[in-house]
Amino acid sequence: MCLIFSLRKPELVFLWLLLWISLQPDSIHHASAVNLRRFIGCAVREFTFLARKPGCGGLHVTTDACWGRCETWEKPVLDPPYIESYQRVCTYNKTRLVTVKLPNCQPNVDPLYTYPVALRCDCGVCLTSNTECITSV
Repeated sequence: MCLIFSLRKPELVFLWLLLWISLQPDSIHHASAVNLRRFIGCAVREFTFLARKPGCGGLHVTTDACWGRCETWEKPVLDPPYIESYQRVCTYNKTRLVTVKLPNCQPNVDPLYTYPVALRCDCGVCLTSNTECITSV
């Protein structure tokens, strides 16, 4: 059986690229693919949220935020406070602030909404100044 394809040049280039990628050693595939279930560390990742405040409509905003898992452990000890812990969270290391204008604000409400954009993230102690923490430092 003979199959005849009618492909234009862009389609041929795309198919050639797919074939080339599929023939590369596995190390190339593993280097670019991150197993998020096993990822330990902190990275900048795109995130979308609904920016809103009382008296204004909401606005969907896409920004960069910190994401990840950091090494954390606790162990019991005999002396108070009876636990030794090492707790790190994925938190902002460097940010810049961006301001947007929310829609449909009431006349007496400031329509400006400011939020941080992550430039660099690291595992570190949770600081309530820039991260929502269960315990604070």
